[in-house]
Amino acid sequence: MAENSAAKWEGRVSETLQGATADQIWPMLKDFFNFHKWFPTLANCYGLSGTNGEVGCVRFCSGFSIPSTDGSDSVVSWSKERLVTVDDERRRIRYEIVDSNIGFKSYVSTIKVVEGGDGGVIEWSFVVEAVEGLKLEDLVKKFERGLKSMAKRMEVAVQQN
Repeated sequence: MAENSAAKWEGRVSETLQGATADQIWPMLKDFFNFHKWFPTLANCYGLSGTNGEVGCVRFCSGFSIPSTDGSDSVVSWSKERLVTVDDERRRIRYEIVDSNIGFKSYVSTIKVVEGGDGGVIEWSFVVEAVEGLKLEDLVKKFERGLKSMAKRMEVAVQQN
């Protein structure tokens, strides 16, 4: 009997910040329960359990970035996500989706900010089981667009402080 293991998708995107350093951006990324402030297609993000920014805490996120698995774009996409790593020295978080209606299984994502260019660079990578109804290229494009907008929002916040 042959084993049927799902294919894993891996993606990585990055965005260079203008006028914002890695040290200025890191607290925004670590603010796990308030990701909606930065990510453009999230309508809501809030804590369900644990302490914000500490390993083991769980957040609820909802919005319209990825269609729900019922195929209707009018249904809000949602996910529950657990913070699994916080590395202040390397300015990196890693989280996993523990439940959702968007078809992600075994999803793990890492977001970090490093020094680079005239400021910082945000790097976002993910590993997920292949998602029925999506193409890896389309998913990477969603991450690219979202990260670009997120970086702009963060730059504005730094400039306003």
